Amino acid sequence: MSGSLTPSPVTGSPPPARLRRWLSALIALLVIAGSFALGTQPAHAGSEGVGYWSGGAFLGAYNTDVDGRQAYCADLDAAAPYGSTSGPERITSLDSLSRQQLAELNYVLDRWGQSGDPNITAAVALHVWSVTSAGTYNSHGMSGDDYYVARAPASERGTILANLATIRQEAAIYAVTDPSLSLSLDMADQYAGTLTVATHPAGLTGTATLSDAVFADGSSSRTIGAGAHPITGTPADGVPSYQIGASMSIDAAGYGAALDLYVTPGGGKQRLIAAVSGSSTGLSASAESPVIELDFQPEITTQVASRFVAEGDAFVDGLTVSVSKRTWIHLDGAPVEVTATGTLYGPFDEHPAEADTPPAGAPIAGSETVTLTGAGSYTSSGSIIAPESGFYTWVWAIDKDAHGDHAKYLTDSFTDRFGQVTETSVVPFQPVAVSEADQRLAVPGDALTDTITVSSSNGAWLKKDGAPIPVVFEGTAYQVPGTLPPTQNAEIDAAAVPLGTVTVTADGPGVYTSPSVVAPSGGFVTWVWEVKKSSQPEWVRDYLASDWQDGYGIAVETTSVRWPITMTSLMREYNVHPGGRAFDVVTVSGFPANHGDFAGDGYWGADVDELRHTVYGPFATDTMLTDDLDLTTAPVLAELTTPARNGVYKLGYTDEDQIVPTEPGFYVLVTRFAGDDRVQPYQSSPADVLERFYVPPTGTEVPVSVITQATPEAFVGEPFSDTALVQGTKIPVGAYLVFRAYGPHPADAGAVCEVPFYESDEIPVTQAGIYGSGTTSVDAAGNVYWIETLYDSDGEIVAAGECGAPGETTVVKEQPEELIVKTNAVPTVTLGDPAHDVATVTGTVPDGARLMFEAYRQDGDTATCTPEELVFTSTVIELDGPGEYRSDEVIFDRTGVYYWVETVTNADGTILHRGICGAPDETTTVAESPDEPGKPGTPGELAHTGGGDWWPLGLAGGLIAAATGGVLLFGRRLAIARERNGQVREEDMGFEEFKAQFEGAKED
Repeated sequence: MSGSLTPSPVTGSPPPARLRRWLSALIALLVIAGSFALGTQPAHAGSEGVGYWSGGAFLGAYNTDVDGRQAYCADLDAAAPYGSTSGPERITSLDSLSRQQLAELNYVLDRWGQSGDPNITAAVALHVWSVTSAGTYNSHGMSGDDYYVARAPASERGTILANLATIRQEAAIYAVTDPSLSLSLDMADQYAGTLTVATHPAGLTGTATLSDAVFADGSSSRTIGAGAHPITGTPADGVPSYQIGASMSIDAAGYGAALDLYVTPGGGKQRLIAAVSGSSTGLSASAESPVIELDFQPEITTQVASRFVAEGDAFVDGLTVSVSKRTWIHLDGAPVEVTATGTLYGPFDEHPAEADTPPAGAPIAGSETVTLTGAGSYTSSGSIIAPESGFYTWVWAIDKDAHGDHAKYLTDSFTDRFGQVTETSVVPFQPVAVSEADQRLAVPGDALTDTITVSSSNGAWLKKDGAPIPVVFEGTAYQVPGTLPPTQNAEIDAAAVPLGTVTVTADGPGVYTSPSVVAPSGGFVTWVWEVKKSSQPEWVRDYLASDWQDGYGIAVETTSVRWPITMTSLMREYNVHPGGRAFDVVTVSGFPANHGDFAGDGYWGADVDELRHTVYGPFATDTMLTDDLDLTTAPVLAELTTPARNGVYKLGYTDEDQIVPTEPGFYVLVTRFAGDDRVQPYQSSPADVLERFYVPPTGTEVPVSVITQATPEAFVGEPFSDTALVQGTKIPVGAYLVFRAYGPHPADAGAVCEVPFYESDEIPVTQAGIYGSGTTSVDAAGNVYWIETLYDSDGEIVAAGECGAPGETTVVKEQPEELIVKTNAVPTVTLGDPAHDVATVTGTVPDGARLMFEAYRQDGDTATCTPEELVFTSTVIELDGPGEYRSDEVIFDRTGVYYWVETVTNADGTILHRGICGAPDETTTVAESPDEPGKPGTPGELAHTGGGDWWPLGLAGGLIAAATGGVLLFGRRLAIARERNGQVREEDMGFEEFKAQFEGAKED
């Protein structure tokens, strides 16, 4: 059954291409089917095509013999178009038809003229006749439609007429006399634009192709219709300018006032018409944009080559260049050169805050330029050298206006941000200190501190998070070897002994006082300060330039811990008649062995080489002889001087220094040392019972009395004692002394003497003299009060002391926290005799501590204790707590001077204490054997004249040793003046005679 046409909406577009293709295929199928159903004859030139025969008349399309197309008769009055057909010829006019009629014919013939459906081709034929032969078509007294449709089977006529109505309706709506296509390009900027397509009729579509641009979907060619289509320019990389082109073609078959005309020979020369076919049915257009000038925008990010840059090194910055707009432009094959300028701001004492621009007045360390020729990596030249500590930050910029003719290729200038972390380098600062010891002079046991003035030597002291970076300074106090001031040196003396290391955390420049280090027994102590990066918190280390250390032995960094001197003395007579002579023997120790030789060095003063011995008196009673005695107003009997050196000095033995009292009363000898930069001042006590004598009135007897003098201080566990001076002309026969000690009691509890914890043996007293209690000790701190009692043979009290009497209290102290070692070597020996050293250890002794003694032979005037001088090393002594430790005996094989040095180490071998080479009491002088002096006679009775016989001192001399804590006055403290050349003074030799008499008295 033949098909029919469905009318298109009046306002609709022509069938889309897909629908047309579908209809064409459908028509072809219908043609084939119809040919079988109706027995249509095969096509031949100028023959009937698809249509109907009825009564010798044909309604439908004819086949041409030219191109195989179907065409339609235009002339109802002409004969059938049999025979060879010529054409087609494109015509734009046909008889008197209007252009609109031609356009409608072209439209109908294109849309339906090639159909294989006879109901459609019949409708097309009716439509053509009604236009091209309108007079004939409607000349039959009825509608031409009804007249000529009768050529078709009655069953198909309704369909054919319905198709004809649709054809006419759509032709009137969609036929276009002049189809058109136009393109235009409009650019909003260098890349974004619009392709505008205008078509007539509006529904036309076709393929548009762009050059140097793409559509929104990224393609450069696509099918589009009328309207505005966004495009994006895609110029070739590096070009300075470009143009965008657009072209478009549209298949406009069936549009326009034109037809293809076929002519057939024959009687009436029938004309056949068909729609315009081939290339003549297409529309095309093109457009091109103006020349578009291009630019690009280079941008820079940087990363400094090194976060930390040493002073004197170069600042190097690494640049990463990118293009934020398009690509780098090339001219004549070469990239446009762009100059980037880097300004290095600094120094700042802390990382500057990030900002768009540098702060006003920001310091500038320098600037560099880098020529950029494309995206990639660049490195600054490194021409800026780090001048001082601080934070330095780069700012890179590109100035468009500075590029001359090439400025047009740059979109804009560029500047990166100020203070970025990646663009900032740090030049570390060098913390240093200038120090000055707070104590120029000190005494053993003092707390030594140092004041340091801290600063940065190479610029600013850097900050972090607004606060100065803390720096730990380490200060070590060194015991200077020897007894002379240190020599300033960059290196620390290898023999210097560290006494302690303290730290000061400096929170910026300023003045700081160190923690304290306890002064040793004596000598010079010098500070050395240093900054070690390894001692700093890890985050601080990179901000410090390097380790630092100041010099060793700087005078103002040195403290003289002045040596204390000790003196023991003994008046030869305790009773002297008026006009007689008194004699004294003073043993001096504690001076450095070279005292008197140091002449000063400009900072430290010269030695004061003088001891002054003043005899004060007379005083009416011995109660006036107290520590509080005002010596400035006291009467003076005599003044004597001796060198301020270690030795034994006999006073009053020569006519030049005789001591001759003329008035009765009590006298006392006081020895003074003014002090100097190496030795403490010293003054003996006016209350010293060993330094007084009495001149009784002529013809009077001296009453029996007892004066005592206890050890003033001791540590817990150390021995201490009491000493009594018994005076009187008539000592009871069988008299004896008993010493009692009470306590220890709290100091604020007052004197309490109830039950003694110590009571001496009964000590026989046969004559006036000095008697010792023997030693005792306690295991707790506090005050110990002594009472001495003199009994007669019947046990009756002759004289007794009082509880808490002046000079009769021993203050016992806790052992000190720090380890303290005091030594006392044998001062002089005869060649071939043994010598030794004794160390008194107090304080806290750690487990595993050991003690060792060494002796060094001296060959010059400078104290030297190096391996070359070492002649003796003792066995190692295990220390089991505070106490007295004695070295092995050693016999030196040569005369001369030997210095002892003691060393205490802990269990790990760390040195806890080391003595000073040449320290006082650490010198042994080895002398040749002296000639044996003659033995004097036995001392006589208690003398009443200082110029004749003198009373026996056997017992007194023996007890003196006990009274002074075991120090043997006669012989132990022999004179060692001139000990550097091994000589002994004549006065000392005289004392040897005195000693011999004393020994003889003991033998008797």
